[in-house]
Amino acid sequence: MSINSVNNAMIQSLVNMRSQFTDLQQQLSSGQKSQTYAGLGVGSGLTVSLNAQLSAISGFDNGIDMAMTRVGLAQTALNSMGTIGDTVKSLVLEGNTTGGNANTAQLTAQSSLQQILGLLNTQSGNGYLFSGSSPDQPSVATYDDIMNGSGTRAGLTQIISERNQADLGASGLGRLTLSTAGSTASVAEDAVSPFGFKLAGVTSSLTNATVSGPSGSPAAVSVNFTGAPNDGDAITLNFNLPDGTTQNLTLTATSQSPPGANQFTVGATPAATAANFQSALTTAVGGLAATSLKAASTVTASNDFFNADTSSPPQRVAGPPYDTATSLTAGTAANTVIWYTGEDGAGSARSSASTRIDPSLVVSYGTRANESALRNLVQNVATLAAVTISPSDPNGAALSTALGQRLSTAMSGGPGVQTISDIETELAGAQASMNSSKSTHQQTSATLTNMLQGITGISNEQVGAELLSLQNQMAATMQTTAMLYQTSLVNYLK
Repeated sequence: MSINSVNNAMIQSLVNMRSQFTDLQQQLSSGQKSQTYAGLGVGSGLTVSLNAQLSAISGFDNGIDMAMTRVGLAQTALNSMGTIGDTVKSLVLEGNTTGGNANTAQLTAQSSLQQILGLLNTQSGNGYLFSGSSPDQPSVATYDDIMNGSGTRAGLTQIISERNQADLGASGLGRLTLSTAGSTASVAEDAVSPFGFKLAGVTSSLTNATVSGPSGSPAAVSVNFTGAPNDGDAITLNFNLPDGTTQNLTLTATSQSPPGANQFTVGATPAATAANFQSALTTAVGGLAATSLKAASTVTASNDFFNADTSSPPQRVAGPPYDTATSLTAGTAANTVIWYTGEDGAGSARSSASTRIDPSLVVSYGTRANESALRNLVQNVATLAAVTISPSDPNGAALSTALGQRLSTAMSGGPGVQTISDIETELAGAQASMNSSKSTHQQTSATLTNMLQGITGISNEQVGAELLSLQNQMAATMQTTAMLYQTSLVNYLK
């Protein structure tokens, strides 16, 4: 073999060692065996699979992080709404809606309602949390629109006013007609309609009197006095109210003149007794209409207003005139404010937003402002905010009491009635699932990363030793090559 051939072989060896030296330097700086899958040999296929799994876990974790942010904000809003609701409920239960405090209660309710509506329009990024699957649109209308209307669209205050007129009637007697003919006093509903008092029954201990009814359509009750009732004899009329509650009105016979509250004076003749009975009944019915009936009417109107959405606008009194109306009519989005402006799908609120947190697990965490617990809160606070009770109103205290009883009962809920805590609990369940999955992902990622490191990673000590050994080989080879290049016949003969 010629010297040139030996030199060429050694030079090629140097080139190869130089390339290997460069690879080892890259491994040492990057911590990876190879910058390409091809350089991993038989481990390349497994590396691709492990990277795909890690990428999928990262995607799940990103979805969990976004959902956790949204759920966290929703939980904060719900907690605040629950606190506000408790405050208003305590105000109602403590009876601070009566007398001179009625205005303070109304102002508190108005402020509370504005806070609640603001919370229901909470956003996460560019999406509204309580709009169901339509996060691009606000969850609820503004406070002013809901309470006072907008343009040709009526708000809650107007809806309540129309219903109050329909239930109380022009005479303020709850759509009842009271009359006397000789010795017979009668009370009758003025029309077949959903408005006003509805005669449900009558009980009597009156002597020398014949009581009949309720009967007929519209229903009527008559009391025919044939003589003088005894002191303490009584008659009780049973009324059904628009909100589904009942009210009894009892009148007691007395020989005293003037009679006390809810009493009628026994006259010298049956006709005089009938006239006195009719007068006392008119006063008592008027007082009851201005209190219990008005409270029931207000609650009914508010329920109609809030139990509605864009596909089902609220029911309204057919009118005007409203004080003689005999039916309800469906409102429209053009003439009535729709308080809930989010998505109103038929599915559960929770299913309106979901994310996959694992290959086999999807968690749902959607919320809607018109869920029964949230609607109930908005409705009852808005009802209190809408009713103005003057301290100078002789029926103001009784009206406040009647309204307060209904609102406190509604806000207390009951078995099977959704509460804000129920929503929080369901969201907490979603949070727990997401936290659990993320914890599992962390463990799985650590395991997969270790496996991947075992395939693609290096030992710094081993690579360093290889570099040092290769460096020594290169130095020796370069020295030998240099000596060979200096070899000549003269040098050889020396």
